[in-house]
Amino acid sequence: MTTAPWRDPALPATARVDDLLSRMTLEEKTAQLYGVWVGAATDGDGVAPHQHDMTVDYSEEAWDELITHGLGQLTRSFGTAPVDPALGARALARAQRRIAEAGRFGIPAVAHEECLAGFTAWQATAYPVPLAWGATWDPPLVEEMARRIGDDLRSAGVHQGLAPVLDVVRDPRWGRVEETIGEDPYLVGTVGAAYVRGLESAGIVATLKHFAGYAASAGARNLAPVRAGVREFADVTLPPFEMALREGRPRSVMAAYTETDGVPASADPELLTRILREEWGFTGTVVADYFGIGFLQTLHRVAGSPAEAAHAALAAGIDVELPTLKCYGQPLLDAVRSGQVPEELVDRAARRVLLQKCELGLLDEDWTPEPATAIELDSTGNRILARRLAEESVVLLDNPDGLLPLAPDTRIAAVGPRAADALAMLGCYSFPSHVLTHHPDVPVGIEIPTVLEALRTELPDAKVTFARGCDVTDPDTAGFEEAIARTAEADVCVAVLGDRAGLFGRGTSGEGCDATDLSLPGAQGELLDALVATGVPVVLVLLTGRPYALGRWHGRLGAVVQAFFPGEEGGPAVAGVLSGRVNPSGRLPVSVPRLPGGQPWTYLQPPLGLAGEVSNLDPTPLYAFGHGRSYTTFAWEDGTGGAEPVELGTDGTYDVSVTVRNTGDREGAEVVQLYLHDPVASVTRPDMRLIGYQRVTAAPGEAARVTFRFHPDLSSFTDRSGRRVVEPGALELRLAASSTDVRHTARLNLTGPARVLGPDRRLRCETEVRSAD
Repeated sequence: MTTAPWRDPALPATARVDDLLSRMTLEEKTAQLYGVWVGAATDGDGVAPHQHDMTVDYSEEAWDELITHGLGQLTRSFGTAPVDPALGARALARAQRRIAEAGRFGIPAVAHEECLAGFTAWQATAYPVPLAWGATWDPPLVEEMARRIGDDLRSAGVHQGLAPVLDVVRDPRWGRVEETIGEDPYLVGTVGAAYVRGLESAGIVATLKHFAGYAASAGARNLAPVRAGVREFADVTLPPFEMALREGRPRSVMAAYTETDGVPASADPELLTRILREEWGFTGTVVADYFGIGFLQTLHRVAGSPAEAAHAALAAGIDVELPTLKCYGQPLLDAVRSGQVPEELVDRAARRVLLQKCELGLLDEDWTPEPATAIELDSTGNRILARRLAEESVVLLDNPDGLLPLAPDTRIAAVGPRAADALAMLGCYSFPSHVLTHHPDVPVGIEIPTVLEALRTELPDAKVTFARGCDVTDPDTAGFEEAIARTAEADVCVAVLGDRAGLFGRGTSGEGCDATDLSLPGAQGELLDALVATGVPVVLVLLTGRPYALGRWHGRLGAVVQAFFPGEEGGPAVAGVLSGRVNPSGRLPVSVPRLPGGQPWTYLQPPLGLAGEVSNLDPTPLYAFGHGRSYTTFAWEDGTGGAEPVELGTDGTYDVSVTVRNTGDREGAEVVQLYLHDPVASVTRPDMRLIGYQRVTAAPGEAARVTFRFHPDLSSFTDRSGRRVVEPGALELRLAASSTDVRHTARLNLTGPARVLGPDRRLRCETEVRSAD
């Protein structure tokens, strides 16, 4: 028996794919370029707006006809409706068998799923959202989580995960802030790269999204035009993608919905081909965001037909249409046959898709779709890790008089619409929030303790009463009376307020749930006023997907605790911080504003973006990026740097160090942050910019020496000609506990010629931690 070259695993993948392509018809090649979403809702009440315009219904006969040519991808077999994981895996395996048996070449589809905060499937672990990952400042822990998510995906027969999101927050009113890692490109890049490494190490194709600019939409409106300048785009938007590509080696990238300066990302060869492939060397597949190619016609209006949209996307560099075929199906076939679209574009995309399938083993004769292991999507190990992530992500914003930790036998009034709601822990891409809202009779499928339940477990000797007070969004204040009464009877009030995650206006946070300002939703602000007015100390606990303005209550609260949708173990994590079992160590990945309106702001501001005499509006945040308190204390000793600047060549290195000593009476974690200040440059620069950080855990009395190895590449920026440069001149390296809490400064004077950098520039500040005892 002779094996065709494309089936021979001993041959290079490129040779196998070239042989296979030479045997395929145009129909078979285009079939590799789209996904199919079988069972997707088409009544307009499904996952996304416009879905009813873009989704194709398949009869049994149409499905049989479609798969005779093969199929590129299967869309969200687990993430569309609740299905028992074991049954779902068997159903997916049967579908894959059917696809392989129907085509001439027996090639299965790539099965993809969402995995933003865990495998988006019924009964799967719901981890903290990415904004909470950012709050941990702990990339190795995020990598471990991603590896577990990847293992679960793989066990169910899934090949590709649509994560992580590497958008940098530019306006916290944007609904998808919860899906981001934070407002700083270095934090987003380092944590995002860790997630990619974890997912890819499990054999799952990681998909970077949304490439690029999506989070910078005007007015924080979902899918609004992006009006970022070329330097903002190059220096803020792109670096996290570049870092994740170079350090994590993801095999897929998803094009963004948005357009920048009139050019939609899905039709931009400068972005998807020149930068991504030619400059950065990416060799994987570029996939469309759901319906994004069709949107070139219907929303962007840069194409007059589905065929024109297909041509524009293929030419730009999108290889796969998701979630289903609208443009890369019959319209593309007809356009190629008529000469409107060169067949070479189809071949280019099909080669990339088939190379990836070859890497995944889907072209091998011994391929099998049956799961190799038993499926358990919410294992004990998963839950332990979810708890640790949640605990590290909780940020103690304020505790001015030491009200926290709470006394074990205190009387507590737990008040607020988020105190007794399990969904208060979950973001919009968790399965319960994303899918189960359309299946109200189906149980959640995982255990999610509420803050109320967790408090009663955590403090068994305390008397804990509860009053809802109000809804998340309803302005009705009828419940205030009971909330005030319960508070008046207590020693302390724990006010649990925040967001309800949802999609397209069905929540206060999440995709399409953009905010007009940064006031607490509904009547929650008024409820908090009423609770404070009782005179009973109030601990504010926020379970949110974005930061909210808290200046109205500054100095009036006993303590403030921030948790960004901390996942299924978030209730016990928050309760552990309140009881003192957990020493809080989270740090803000986004600034918390003082006032709610008119100041969408991140800390990455040049001089004119800071407070000054030219305007009566002060954008200074109430709590700065990187801020967070602890139940222990740390002394920062022997910081590098003196009064005189150190001379350093523009291609040299310089070590900046500090000793961090735990001077309290319990173990804790400090996050040492390194910021760059560039006093004079050829274009305006952020006053402060994060270029390194290190999380350090120390026992009482223990000390660690933290050293950052600075290279001038980390000071580079895009100059007026569009080149990335290192300029000679003065710099300051600031060791800090937040972007406004500088502890030590090292002054440098870069000497020598300006350097123009290429794609091999240094992206990361290497860090060393050693004992100082």
